Amino acid sequence: MQTNSTFSIIFYTRKSRSTANELSIYVRITVSGQRSEISLKRTILFKEWDSSKNRGRGSTYKIRVLNTYLDQVYSQLLDCHKQLLEESKIITANAIKARYLGEDDNHKTLKELIAYHNTNMVSVLKHGTMKNDATTEKYLDKFLNQKLKASDIHLKQLNYRFIIDFEQYLRHYKNNKKKLSLSNNGVMKHLERFKKMINLAVKLEWILKNPFAQFQMKFDKYDRA
Repeated sequence: MQTNSTFSIIFYTRKSRSTANELSIYVRITVSGQRSEISLKRTILFKEWDSSKNRGRGSTYKIRVLNTYLDQVYSQLLDCHKQLLEESKIITANAIKARYLGEDDNHKTLKELIAYHNTNMVSVLKHGTMKNDATTEKYLDKFLNQKLKASDIHLKQLNYRFIIDFEQYLRHYKNNKKKLSLSNNGVMKHLERFKKMINLAVKLEWILKNPFAQFQMKFDKYDRA
C-alpha cells in the first residue's frame, strides 16, 4: 500500500474551441508529480469562472448546480483513491482516472469475462468442452435477460444470491414443449462451468470475493457424467 505519494485534484479551464466567450472545464489528478486529465463536458462564461477558487462565480441557479456537480466529482475522485488504497493497488493518476470512468478491472462485466475466457481457452480446451461452455453461456444470457432484465452485469455485483437464483432458474427452465429440461446433475454441470469462469476472474483479480465460496455442488451419486 502506498502511503508516501502526493495526491491532488484541481479543476481548471481552457478556451472553448466552439464558442469564443466560453471556457471548457477539466479536472486534473496528480499523483507524485504525474498528471492525468478528464474533460467534464461542461462550459462556463469567462466572467463566471473564479480562477482563485476553481469554481463558478456567483450564486445564480446555474452556478450553484455547476459547483455542486464539481463538488460531487471531487468527492468521487477521492473515493476512487480510497478504494485503490484499500485494495492495495498501485496508485497512479491514470489508475484513479480509470476507476472514475469505469474503465479499470473493478468494472469488468460478466460478458467481458466470458469473452476473455473464450479467447484464451480456445487453444487449450477440447471442442466438446467449449461447446458445453457455450451452452452454459446461453443459459446465463437468458437468465440475465428474463430474470434481471439486463444484458450484462458487473462482476462486483455477483454474489451468493446470484448463484442461488441462477440455480433455481436452471431447475425450473422448460423447453419448447413446456417440460423441465435439466436434471439435477445437468444443473450442477452448468454451475460447475460457471464456477470455472468465476475462478478465472478471481485469478485475474477482476473480482475480490468469489460468490461460489459458500456454494456446495450437489451431484447425484450414481448419475454424474
